[in-house]
Amino acid sequence: MDDMQTELAAFKDPQLAHGLIDAIRELAPKSGATLMEVCGTHTVSIARNGIRNLLPDGVKLSSGPGCPVCVTSNHDIDKVIALTRVPGAIIATFGDMTRVPGSTSSLLAEQAAGRDVRIVYSPLDALRLAQENPTSQVIFVGVGFETTTPLTAMAIKRAKAMGLHNFTVYGAHKNMPGALEAIVADPQLHIDALILPGHVSTIIGAEPYKFLAQKYGIPGVITGFEPNDILQGIAMIVRQLHEGRSDIEIAYARGVMSEGNTVALAAIDEVFETCTATWRGLGPIDGSGYKLRDEFAEFDAMQRFQPEVEPTVEHAGCRCGDVLRAHMRPDECPLFRKVCTPENPIGPCMVSSEGSCAAYYRYY
Repeated sequence: MDDMQTELAAFKDPQLAHGLIDAIRELAPKSGATLMEVCGTHTVSIARNGIRNLLPDGVKLSSGPGCPVCVTSNHDIDKVIALTRVPGAIIATFGDMTRVPGSTSSLLAEQAAGRDVRIVYSPLDALRLAQENPTSQVIFVGVGFETTTPLTAMAIKRAKAMGLHNFTVYGAHKNMPGALEAIVADPQLHIDALILPGHVSTIIGAEPYKFLAQKYGIPGVITGFEPNDILQGIAMIVRQLHEGRSDIEIAYARGVMSEGNTVALAAIDEVFETCTATWRGLGPIDGSGYKLRDEFAEFDAMQRFQPEVEPTVEHAGCRCGDVLRAHMRPDECPLFRKVCTPENPIGPCMVSSEGSCAAYYRYY
């Protein structure tokens, strides 16, 4: 236990942090550089630990579309709300999703109106709900990137093996590489390098990011979430920029292997195939979503119940889309702090614990 505590303490060791900050300042390009942290957990850690203020002038951090709740489109939210009105339905979802506003309602509002909406912590919790409520239709809202998709796949496989006919999934899972290509190819942005997500990369590894370096000349480093993890990732990035290199490197070797988690990837591939998905702020991106393969189509909630979905309406004034594609900082949105707050969120970037607006509200 003492050895483990010593090892964990290194991730917040001030002396190591000072050394990394010195290395960043020494190697940082004189002309400046913009680095995008892709993951919402990175955004929160950077804000909480004041990392932006530790960097040299000209080295800027920009938040990307790495919050799964935030990038879920209004139309997806509207479909989930329509499913609450299926007779006998129990909607099982993660906590943040209940407060995200759709066009005219939210899951929290539907719950207040008498619909059965329950918070779960994994798809297996939803599976258990279906077993315990055989006369109800349990619909799990599958949201997240490659980190949560294998768990949904395994729940669906288990439901099929059990012959469980009152369990279905609304799938809004997405994969990260396609969104990153949309970001780096955006002519309105100038991103010099990427701080790549640790959690997602534990599943997919480093290989799927290689195109960023090879096709676009964008360096990237996969790193963890403690202060010194992030500083180490930034130091590795600025070294690449200093040396004129474009590689995908791993600074999170304790969690990420180059090939990823082959068991989890196999589970995804068995149950899902890729499809076009619509991202809030980025629009439709080919191959960036997942849909159930034909042999598992019976677990597709929309296909089974076919509810009537209201026309999608975007919220006037909300700039979450611009924030997610790094066209503006959260505090540049005219609604930020004035109308949009964690107690009264107008958009999902203020709802989610990983949202950049919520991080800015709390820490800046």
